[in-house]
Amino acid sequence: MKYLFLFLSAFAFAQQTKSVDFKTVNGQININPNTKSVTGTVDYIFEVLQSIDTLKIDAQNMTFSEVELNEKKIPFATNGKELLLIYPFRKGKNHIQFSYEAKPKQTMYFIGSEATNNLQIWTQGQGKYTSHWFPSFDDVNEKVIFNMDIVFDSKYQVVSNGLLKNKVENNGITYWSYQMKKPMSSYLLMVAIGKFKKSLAKSKSGVPLEMYIDPKDVSKQEPTYRYSKQLFDYLEKEIGMKYPWKIYRQIPVSEFLYAGMENTSTTLFTTRYVVDALGFEDRSYTNVNAHELAHQWFGDLITAQSGKDHWLQEGFATYYALLAEKAIYGEDYFYSKLYESSMQIKQASKTDTIPVLNAKASSLSFYQKGAWALHVLREGIGEKAFKKAVKNYLTKYAFQNVTTQNFFDEIKKVSDYDLDSFSKIWLETPGFNSDIANPLLAKNKAMQVQLEIAKLRNKPLAEKYTFFEKTLQSNVYFTVKEAIVGQLLKEKFEDKKQLLLLALQTQNIQVRQAVANTVQKIPEEFRSEYETLLDDKSYQTQEIALYYLWNSFENKRTVYLEKSKDWVGFNDHNLRILWLSLAIATPEYANNKETYIQELVNYSSPNYEATTRQNALEYLIDFYVINELVLRNLVNATTHHMWQFSKFGRENIRSLLKKPEIRTDFQTILPSLNEKEQFQLDRLLKE
Repeated sequence: MKYLFLFLSAFAFAQQTKSVDFKTVNGQININPNTKSVTGTVDYIFEVLQSIDTLKIDAQNMTFSEVELNEKKIPFATNGKELLLIYPFRKGKNHIQFSYEAKPKQTMYFIGSEATNNLQIWTQGQGKYTSHWFPSFDDVNEKVIFNMDIVFDSKYQVVSNGLLKNKVENNGITYWSYQMKKPMSSYLLMVAIGKFKKSLAKSKSGVPLEMYIDPKDVSKQEPTYRYSKQLFDYLEKEIGMKYPWKIYRQIPVSEFLYAGMENTSTTLFTTRYVVDALGFEDRSYTNVNAHELAHQWFGDLITAQSGKDHWLQEGFATYYALLAEKAIYGEDYFYSKLYESSMQIKQASKTDTIPVLNAKASSLSFYQKGAWALHVLREGIGEKAFKKAVKNYLTKYAFQNVTTQNFFDEIKKVSDYDLDSFSKIWLETPGFNSDIANPLLAKNKAMQVQLEIAKLRNKPLAEKYTFFEKTLQSNVYFTVKEAIVGQLLKEKFEDKKQLLLLALQTQNIQVRQAVANTVQKIPEEFRSEYETLLDDKSYQTQEIALYYLWNSFENKRTVYLEKSKDWVGFNDHNLRILWLSLAIATPEYANNKETYIQELVNYSSPNYEATTRQNALEYLIDFYVINELVLRNLVNATTHHMWQFSKFGRENIRSLLKKPEIRTDFQTILPSLNEKEQFQLDRLLKE
């Protein structure tokens, strides 16, 4: 029977989109945070275009009941990955109804708990993973109008795609009804649940803009969402096509897998970008904000037909986000970012030989080289022609799937630009063409200087000293001055001291931060100047400066610790975690070391997000402050849904297991761990 399922699945996958058009789905789901499960009923309305004997709906590890076609029960089967509907489907409109239950192993994440008053539930379907929690379609070419009814505890906000059409409360349970008007690919379906506070705005064109935030972070609302309305209005005007959905929401969620995700009408993003005014200087949400918003057109309205055309989503979103930022931060910023990405691509191309038009291309290729390709094209055919072609492209293929050729066809209608040569250079071959890119960068005066400095990288400092001195004293854009500081890294201190002082005197946060990073072992003669970095309005600069000062001047450690004892930093507590680590490692500072250790260990526990935990664990391991709780928290890290953090946990356990006494400690705690933790630790112990 297993082989029959596999055969039916392959056959259905190949034939289905040609034979059947799924139009609309009405889902009614109940999410249980205690069992981490979803139950629901689903009604798909579809049209059979040509006769077919089996339909498939992707459904990972789900159970089904009451499967009916047009109110009549029909045979069905499951193979752990799909619901297979076995019936002689004939031309015409139909609807399939069924009930299901799922315990998603991924895609729907349950964060925190009701007991600790920090429960959040959110989904992340990009790629083809929505089928882990809702029976849907992993094939991005199957676009459906989704309408979702969600039942949940009334204490929480529940958000899904589209407009909230109805909300009914009954005995502490609320029934939320969300409706879409236009079709989308299944990976863009979302749910987010939490105790959020909502603020409202409206675009120039009248689109409602809803911005959510955790109630404890209300004071960070303005810097977190700064420029949101401005970005929205700009992109509508620049793209030349009205925002394609009826509403736009943004929600920061805990432990999110990526920077952000452009679910149709509702972007989810990481709480890393929930910042106060100081945090905004180092960790602004602006770029991610613009990038995910641009995806509402490039990715959601039109979707790449296959992986090799992925740049049509990521390259466009990256480029339009940069254009939007240019409207806020200016041309120098715009060109500095293009220059930065060009350097990244060139560096990566030494080992990366996969071109943009390949499903296996790197993110750097899809995003940054894709954006560069669009910049070259826009400069080549002119802004007016480019905007006309993009508008025509979006209009013609709205709510459909697209290929690179579809885009090129619209370019051909407005220009005789040599697209064959363009495609070969920018999309079909690896590497980066500086001969084309550098003249485009040199249109900006700051970049002219930046390119000149790049040519001096291997020259002796004496030959470029005067030029560096003059440039640091000029009003040229700060990234140029950062580049100068970067070239000073390996120079003798006495040779570069005056240049570093000039860099500090710029009073630019980023340039001063570059100095903080460059001078890691601080000479006594530079101490007082370096100490001024502790007062910079930048949590990142303060973190760098505190660590290097503490490390360089043992006799001043208590002074630095006293100055910084009330610092907290970003929402990941970066400054507090550093302070605790340094306080513990300073024998002469305070007597309550055990209290500090307890606090630092707590930051490494599941009470905090992965970034906070990893930061705390790194310091605990580096300073060899290791007790049973630290080991337990490290094992728990290996079970985390964020692969970077779980990998960190595994790698550090492997390293610690080399010490016999630590291996014994791990073996001792093994029986008291939960099932997932036991599995991970046992596997590592046996390596």
